[in-house]
Amino acid sequence: MTTHTPPTVYIIGAGPGDPELITRLGYRRLHQATVILYTDSLIPPEMLADIDPGVEIIGSADKTLEEILAIIIDRTRSGHTVARLHDGDPSLYGAIQEQMMGLLAANIPFEVIPGVSAYQLAAARLRVELTLPQQIQTIILTRMSGRIALPQPQELASLAAHQASLALYLSAKNITTAETELLQHYPPTTPVAICYRLGWPDEQIWLVPLSNLATTSQTHGLTRTVLYLVSPALVLPTVPKIYQGETSTQTITPSKLYDAQHDRLFRGG
Repeated sequence: MTTHTPPTVYIIGAGPGDPELITRLGYRRLHQATVILYTDSLIPPEMLADIDPGVEIIGSADKTLEEILAIIIDRTRSGHTVARLHDGDPSLYGAIQEQMMGLLAANIPFEVIPGVSAYQLAAARLRVELTLPQQIQTIILTRMSGRIALPQPQELASLAAHQASLALYLSAKNITTAETELLQHYPPTTPVAICYRLGWPDEQIWLVPLSNLATTSQTHGLTRTVLYLVSPALVLPTVPKIYQGETSTQTITPSKLYDAQHDRLFRGG
């Protein structure tokens, strides 16, 4: 009979910043830990406000991968349960693959708990659905080339050709180049939501035409913790007026899902 060793490390997605947006499982696992190692540059201290005073809390912003793994392995082998708390969702730009490989090599069991990503909170704040019938059925999550180069087929100009809803992460420092590449395929009037520190107390969102993307970012001095959401869906009338920029509204084709004539498995005939 095979037995499963319970995890001693929990890799948890904290969400974009709002302590209310961590999942119930993530919250429970966080409070089971006796050691918490978290990205203190990207997760607000309020996320740990109700942690027991006896828990060891370690920031990881100034640490290398080797140092992070050494701490996790040391604490688990000393009998502790470790929570590795990441901003957003760990699977997206979380650099967790190297950590998981290190834990596997050290024979330390772990569990990954997903989190809310910034693009999801942005859509919620803007009150839009990023997939619209007969208009947009694809969402692209990407970033600009920088210190980490993108594979050639995944360069922004190539992805923009799809004219899908596009979430651009980690790109504020290269936003002028990003605007140029996006304009190769999106019309200049395409609305873009510039989302700064989503989920934090000082969160701000600007909705502007694509042609004003770089200028607006530079005017506000944005260099990090910014998500850019490019989507024709952002012109819908549900977008709060406080976020409205130089865009116009449009109607949508209703989904067939709840249409009275649509044949559904669970709808009685």
